[in-house]
Amino acid sequence: MNSNGQGLEETEVTNAASVNEPAQPEVENIASQAETAPPQAEAVPADVPSATVEASSEGTDASSEGAGEPTPAEGDWLAQDTSDQKGPKRGDIIDGVVTATSPTAVYVDVGAKAEGVIPGRELERMSRETIDMLKPGASVTVFVINPHSQDGGPLLSLNRALEELDWRRAEEYRESQEVYESHVAGYNKGGLIVRFGRLRGFVPQSQIGSDRRRLLDGETPEERWGKMVNETISVKVMEVDRARNRLILSERMAARESRESRKEDLIGRLQVGEVRTGRVVSLVDFGAFVDIGGAEGLVHLTELSWKHVTHPKEFLKVGQEVKAEVISIDPENKRIGLSMKRQEADPWDTVAINYQIGQLVQGIVTKMTKFGAFVRLVDVPEIEGLVHISELSDQRVAHPREVLQEGETVTLRVVKMDIEDRRLGLSLKKVNSAEYLDIDWG
Repeated sequence: MNSNGQGLEETEVTNAASVNEPAQPEVENIASQAETAPPQAEAVPADVPSATVEASSEGTDASSEGAGEPTPAEGDWLAQDTSDQKGPKRGDIIDGVVTATSPTAVYVDVGAKAEGVIPGRELERMSRETIDMLKPGASVTVFVINPHSQDGGPLLSLNRALEELDWRRAEEYRESQEVYESHVAGYNKGGLIVRFGRLRGFVPQSQIGSDRRRLLDGETPEERWGKMVNETISVKVMEVDRARNRLILSERMAARESRESRKEDLIGRLQVGEVRTGRVVSLVDFGAFVDIGGAEGLVHLTELSWKHVTHPKEFLKVGQEVKAEVISIDPENKRIGLSMKRQEADPWDTVAINYQIGQLVQGIVTKMTKFGAFVRLVDVPEIEGLVHISELSDQRVAHPREVLQEGETVTLRVVKMDIEDRRLGLSLKKVNSAEYLDIDWG
């Protein structure tokens, strides 16, 4: 395994023979072609566990058409010394031009005065669209299976050329770590099968993105993965092992880069005051992270609700859909501040309209500190006022617990109101004060 495979366990990768794919012509094609693939392409070294998945291709080897000659293993074709040969060599990928077609063969000019043939056995497995493109004069890329077939010219394969080019492209993606866009073609008990051109790559469960993992549910592979078939997926190539037909992909690695890119794009388009529908992705002590369409913003604990919230889990669940207002954007640090409580009616408006200095109110003691007691209004439970220690009694009080108890319901008088700074001052000692008789009897 190369360095990009960091810690990938072989036991996560399950035999491709157990892959479940939708009943589509393309997938059936692959299965039928796998039966006719060259022996060496199917071989797995003895040191590879039987649980190892092998990337397979849609191409087939037509070397059996070259009757009368032994067919060397593919590794021998590529390794043998052919420097003294002129013209095409085994394993070459060549650009050619179709010169003639028949129901049983397609003839291709591959240069060096050589005309090769794509045999009928391969044509039988091609799609109608591909066959229609193979007209005289059409440019094609072919793989040289045998430079000297029974008919004298090179034996060629179009499918093998496309397969080899996909392996080369996979290696380029592995080296560049560019993100590859594809779709989920199937699954087995260890993870997802993803198309990479004509190859099938494997995404182990440990390399599946966090968004997709959150949707996992069920005990059987069908229950866990079935609903993901045909979904789009972005991956990075972790490992390319042509000899063992292994192509290992990672959605998790691609998701990290894709998420940062989407966040930059979203931050560039967002405006303060904009309201977005999002989904809760995680809960922490200081708030909740909400995905608002490609990027996550933070709803701080104080912005969850007008009511007092000790921890976000009291108020939200992961996966819950919510509406939030954008209240801050920090492009430099790529941070988005959100508020959910601003989508609710502001309870301080009720206080401003219905309350006045000197008014008697009912409240429940919620917390006591050495400088006073916090009380939640019975009529407006989203609002908490402070009874300063100096407003508890005409007598000296060392601590509010000498006068009040948490959870106790008491009658208090409003002595301060600051709607702008959202502060409400209450008094216990002035409940029976003579200075408010006019209000009490008004």
